[in-house]
Amino acid sequence: MERFNAERYQSEVNARMPRSKTFRACLRAFWTGGLICVIGQLVSDTLQYRCRLPEEPRAAGTAIVMVFLGAFLTGIGVYDRIGEYAGAGSVVPITGFANSVVSPAIEFKPEVRCIIGIVRENRNR
Repeated sequence: MERFNAERYQSEVNARMPRSKTFRACLRAFWTGGLICVIGQLVSDTLQYRCRLPEEPRAAGTAIVMVFLGAFLTGIGVYDRIGEYAGAGSVVPITGFANSVVSPAIEFKPEVRCIIGIVRENRNR
């Protein structure tokens, strides 16, 4: 009788346990990170074929453009939604670096104004 209860309990646990979303999360991270990399490749190709930049300046230009795009999208609130959807897929490329730099700056913007005001007030004394 005890074995029947253990089996029934295990079947109840399996029925009520939430399904794993790992595969879907990995798929979202993979294709979103890949899409960011494709955009970076398009920027690099544009700098190569339109602007005729050699390899080293082209790599720097691509990084600058991608960091700018990441910072801009963070500033208007789009990159956070991309991060919620893609998870680590949006953090791994260089745009994730821009997001990690710009997000705290946006969060603490009102406090910085307060600090600047205090410094100015003390300087005028």
